[in-house]
Amino acid sequence: MKYNTGEMFMKKYKIEFYALSTEYNEIRNYFQDIPIEVIISGLRFSINRYRANEGGYLNPGRKSLVKKETALLTKKQAKVRLKNWKIMIKKYRESGYSYPTIYRIKLRLNAIISDTKPLK
Repeated sequence: MKYNTGEMFMKKYKIEFYALSTEYNEIRNYFQDIPIEVIISGLRFSINRYRANEGGYLNPGRKSLVKKETALLTKKQAKVRLKNWKIMIKKYRESGYSYPTIYRIKLRLNAIISDTKPLK
C-alpha cells in the first residue's frame, strides 16, 4: 500500500534480520512508537559511534573529559589550577561539566602534584 505525502509516496517495507524474540519485540515496539525520522537519526548516530568504537578512537564518558583536562599538565600548572579552584569550577561549569566530573578533575590534579594515581 502506498501513501501520498505531497510529492513523495510512502511505501511499506519489510526488513529481515535474526534476533531473539525479546529483541524482535523491542525493535517492533520502537518502530510502532517512534517516528521514522527519529529512528533514522538514531541509527545514523549508532553507526557512527559503532565505527568510532571499532576504529579505536572513541573515548566516551567522564574519563575522557578528565584526561582531556589533565593529561599534559605539569606539577606547576596543577598547583595553579588548584590555587584558583573556584575560578576553575566556574570555567568547567560553563563548559558543561557536571560536578562529579569536576571533582574527578580535582582528584587528578591532586594526584599530579603528589605523583600518585587518583582514587577511582
